[in-house]
Amino acid sequence: MTDKSPHTVRQLAAGDTELFRELLAVFGRAFEDTDTYTGAPPSKRYLEGLLRSDYFIALAAVQANKVIGGLAAYELVKFERERSEIYIYDLAVAAEHRRRGIATALIERLKVIAATRGAYVIFVQADLTDPPAIELYTKMGTREDVLHFDIDVA
Repeated sequence: MTDKSPHTVRQLAAGDTELFRELLAVFGRAFEDTDTYTGAPPSKRYLEGLLRSDYFIALAAVQANKVIGGLAAYELVKFERERSEIYIYDLAVAAEHRRRGIATALIERLKVIAATRGAYVIFVQADLTDPPAIELYTKMGTREDVLHFDIDVA
């Protein structure tokens, strides 16, 4: 049976590497890609650097001292104006906790952080094969149909 106690959303900061590792595990299970998210875990030093940075934002939904969802986002400082935009890189909620407003709460918290940082927009990509994500993001924003390209480095 799933715990029905309320959850809290907190921004992870330096010292929260264990919570961040829990979030990575949630991402791995939610995306059915545990090898990517937990197969070669970053060092504590690496994670601390991310959590201390000015450009990375990690939010965790916590219930009964357990991470049940979260998001990872990046602030992109713009060059054409003195402003920034926030890119949600990953957002997931554990399967047994979905459809309870947790993803919406995470985005609402990110909106507050974005406003504080002077960002003018938050954007996110959704796979065409992910109707729940499309439904959530459609409810919260304006849809743009674009193409995504991965360009190999080597």
